[in-house]
Amino acid sequence: MSDAATGTGNDGPEMVQINLRLSKAFLEDIDTTWEEQGFSSRSEFLRYAARDAVKHPNFSREGWKKIAASEHELRSGSAELVSREEVAEMMGRDEDDE
Repeated sequence: MSDAATGTGNDGPEMVQINLRLSKAFLEDIDTTWEEQGFSSRSEFLRYAARDAVKHPNFSREGWKKIAASEHELRSGSAELVSREEVAEMMGRDEDDE
């Protein structure tokens, strides 16, 4: 992995290394995603994803599926852009919840 080794640094909290078992195909998807999204490492991407899941526990798996399906429809040309209000509704939140 990368910069997630155990130790203390002067620039942040102590980092602890963990082991995670994933299928090879899923790991390949993760590697493609972090590189495409501009993360500097797999570890940085996984920390970001975990932090996001912890900070936004009310955002359901179903919400992610709806957004992914919408993204696919947009890229394939079979859908139009949605408004901010529609995205908030898909997430099951009010815009004021932010």
